[in-house]
Parts: sequence; C-alpha cells; structure tokens
Amino acid sequence: MGVKFKDIVNPEPINFKDLEGKTVALDAANIIYQFLSIIRQADGTPLMDHQGKVTSHFSGILYRTTSLIEKGMKPFYVFDGAPSVLKKSTQLKRSEIKEESRKKWKEAMENGDIQEARKYASRTSRMSTDIIQGSKQLLEFMGIPYIQANGEGEAQASYMVDKGDAWCVGSQDYDCILFGATRMVKNLTITGGKTDLELIRLEKVLSDLQISRKQLVDVAILVGTDFNEGIKGIGAKKGLNLIKQHGDVFKVLNEMDVEMEVDPQELRDLFFEHNFVSEYELKWRNPDLEGAIEFLAGEHDFSEDRVINALNKLKKLDTSQSSLEKWF
Repeated sequence: MGVKFKDIVNPEPINFKDLEGKTVALDAANIIYQFLSIIRQADGTPLMDHQGKVTSHFSGILYRTTSLIEKGMKPFYVFDGAPSVLKKSTQLKRSEIKEESRKKWKEAMENGDIQEARKYASRTSRMSTDIIQGSKQLLEFMGIPYIQANGEGEAQASYMVDKGDAWCVGSQDYDCILFGATRMVKNLTITGGKTDLELIRLEKVLSDLQISRKQLVDVAILVGTDFNEGIKGIGAKKGLNLIKQHGDVFKVLNEMDVEMEVDPQELRDLFFEHNFVSEYELKWRNPDLEGAIEFLAGEHDFSEDRVINALNKLKKLDTSQSSLEKWF
C-alpha cells in the first residue's frame, strides 16, 4: 500500500529505452502481489494448475521478467524478511479488507456479475509461504538472483540502489524514497495494455518540495504509513505545508496538541536505521532449461513451447557468453 504521496510527487515520464543496460532491484512482495491481483481469469479466479495451486505469480515472473531482460535490463528480486511489529495493525486491516472482498466476490459470482466479481477478486490476493518459496524456486531455475532481506524488501532494495549496486527500485510504493532510494520506477512490471513508466528521483523530489529527506519522512508520518495511522484529516499537501511551516513532526504535533500511538522517532528510525543485509552477491547464471520446463510444464501445466520461448529471451543477459547457446 505505502504512503499516499501522489499529490505532492511529480514523476518524470521515461521509456524502456532509458533503462537499457541498467540493473533493477524489484520489490518482490509488491510485484508478486501485482501478478496475483491482475493475472486472473475473466471472473477473477486466479490461474491454477490441475492440483488447484495458484500459478498467477509464476506466469508474471516468467513472462514479465524475461520481457525486461529482452529490453536490455538486468533485474533481480528482493524478498521481505520479518515484518516490523509496527506493521501488525496494517496487516490486520488488510486481512479484514480481503475477507470482505472475498464475500463480495462470492456474491457477485452467484449473481452472475462477472465484471463486479473480477473487481473484488483482485482485492483478495494473499502472499503465502508456498507462493514465496515457489517464486524463489522459479527464479533459481531462470538464473535470476534474489536477495532475502532481514526486514522490509523495499528498504533493502532502496539500500542497494543508494549503494550503487542497482540503478533503481522497481515498485509502486513511494516508501522506497523514504528508505533512501535515489531512484524508483513505477509501472515497470504492470502486465497487459500500455505501460507508462514513471521515474521518481529522490533528489528532484526534495528539490521540488524544498525539504530534506528527514522532513519528507515526517510528512509521511503525519499522512500515515504502513507502520502508523497518521493524523486524521492530514493528506500529503496539508502535511507538507505543516512540516514546512513548523520544521518537523514533533513541532507539528505540539502545535496541534495531538499525540500519536507510535513514537515518531521510532518511525523515523525505521526509515533511517533499517536492518539491512550488507553482504550479498548479485550473480546472473545460465538458466536451467530442463528444470524450468519440468517445474512449469510438468508440475504446473504451463505450455512447454511458451516456457521455452520465454526462456529464450534470457540470452540477452550476456550475449558475449557463447556458453549460453548450449541451453537453447
């Protein structure tokens, strides 16, 4: 979900050509959730194999990742670690929304309203342990590296961009710039239809708004993040004005005579002092074609020809290595 900054952040339009040759950190939870929500049948039912296991995420990872590689990018995924205890209330609310959406999906199906059914179905997606482990297994077959974060995946991805090990984070959540990502790109993994890429540069955001990154985090705290409720009635524009007027979140709260359930300093620390993995290796390997075919076609009912055609795009990762040819 992330912080609602749409009203104060102006993205720059870019195209895939601008990302050619760039290493991209993909926020796994954010992106796999997209796949689970969007890649569904007409009535909203997720793609499933003969065992009744959901395969929407496999389809998204296979086709979208290989498409990015075909366009000249070097993607890798970053998976969430243990969530912050501050996120529990957000997770509980999301579960309640999913359960309510599940009921409305069932009602729409019973009424034969396919369009309404699909709308509510897309809101019921859940990230299970099986989905996460299966996603990692597929990436290993594809030779695509992934990093297991200690905490928030988007925080780890942002850290790696800030270090220069990736050019940008691919995510839909503005939280990435709060965590210090110098660049993030939205809509990078949207499937189907026209894709309008949006580049958000932290330096430009701070310059446009005439505030510091710490003040940007303070605005987010007032508005509400995945880790706190925020102050009722304060949106991004009002929060920005309050921070610019008073200087920081503590002075704003004092002026408003309001107390927050979570200590703002604890929230600040979460964005600035996150538990990052500092030792990692990014290495793209030759794909295991036989293993990928068995996994996708043999176990999960994918078309063998389509799997081979998709994996064929992986040759773009390093065209100078003739050894790749033996895999195809």
